[in-house]
Amino acid sequence: MIAREEVQRIVEDYEKVTIGIFGSHSAKEVGISAKAFGFSTAIVVQKGREKLYTKYYRHLYDEIIEVEKFKDMLNKEVQDKLIELNTIFIPNRSFSVYVGYDGIEKEFKVPIYGNRFMLRAEERDYEKGQYYLLKKAEIRIPKEFSSPEEIDRLCIVKVQQAANPLERAFFYVDSPEDYYTQAEELIKKGVINEEGLRKARIEEYVLGARFNANFHAYGMEKIFGSFDLVGFSDRRQVNLQGFLNLPAKDQLKIKVPVKNEEIGHYGLTMRESKQPLVFEAAEKFLKVVREEYPPKMIGPFSLQGAIAYNPENEKSLEFVVFDVSPRVPGDPAIGPTSPEMRSLSLKHGVKIEDPADLIMLDIKKALELKELKEVVT
Repeated sequence: MIAREEVQRIVEDYEKVTIGIFGSHSAKEVGISAKAFGFSTAIVVQKGREKLYTKYYRHLYDEIIEVEKFKDMLNKEVQDKLIELNTIFIPNRSFSVYVGYDGIEKEFKVPIYGNRFMLRAEERDYEKGQYYLLKKAEIRIPKEFSSPEEIDRLCIVKVQQAANPLERAFFYVDSPEDYYTQAEELIKKGVINEEGLRKARIEEYVLGARFNANFHAYGMEKIFGSFDLVGFSDRRQVNLQGFLNLPAKDQLKIKVPVKNEEIGHYGLTMRESKQPLVFEAAEKFLKVVREEYPPKMIGPFSLQGAIAYNPENEKSLEFVVFDVSPRVPGDPAIGPTSPEMRSLSLKHGVKIEDPADLIMLDIKKALELKELKEVVT
């Protein structure tokens, strides 16, 4: 494992900072915020996937480092180049998937903004992953069923897609027979495979309004406080959205598996009287992260779930969390749609237009106070 002290020694010599960006997922969003806050930028792109960044958004990146495969950024010459540029690297989901947790934790010596060891916690089958943290924090999560035979209500089955490591395929069942019938059909059509099905999570379907509650936890906590809410959003998914655009009678005619591949986002608002539910969940989550993943949560994170009626009384509302995202959300819709941006601008005395602006705010203040060691691992 790369010790935090080793990374802190590297940033001690930084007179300025270059923001390191992974060329996928949220590279535009991070690039815009970095340039808006006056930072130089360096993006790592994979050959064959670089055109969006090297042609259409070239103005966002001062340095372009092209590699054959993303995992090649673990090579010494790439790391040396990034450190020579005084890079603080901003992790995203694609970074985790393509470079891998072992590489990030044991080989990637470039200072990372945030807690690099929290990235692995996004994995649902990891021993101390997100479900472990949510349970320890006593945050309400959907009831899980350990085998198809236990299914006694409407459930959602979450399975890794056979051909896409970034996405899952969901299907909905209400009995063991329904589960086996649908699973067999999806395997035949190549949507999922046997291995993915063995690792699948079966959980109750929560009948509620979905919200991704997006937050930012600060490295410079003594200046900015522990965390801020940055806004709410939800996903647009392929091909699910196409089904939902049709009347129910026509949906039933289509003999095509429903897929839930994320293709975009849209902004939401939540009634003020219910917002304490998500703040309380965030506080519980951050407390447990501080215990399990020292030093603490640093940077963007999202609690993704739904506001639903409490099944015990069907009157009071509760926040049920399905998933945790412990990194940049990759959701540029939050900035232009969230009322929180104006509130954050007033709080911090600088115009905040996007969640990634808070990353830059945290780094900039740490640089000014010569305390970059507080925001990196």
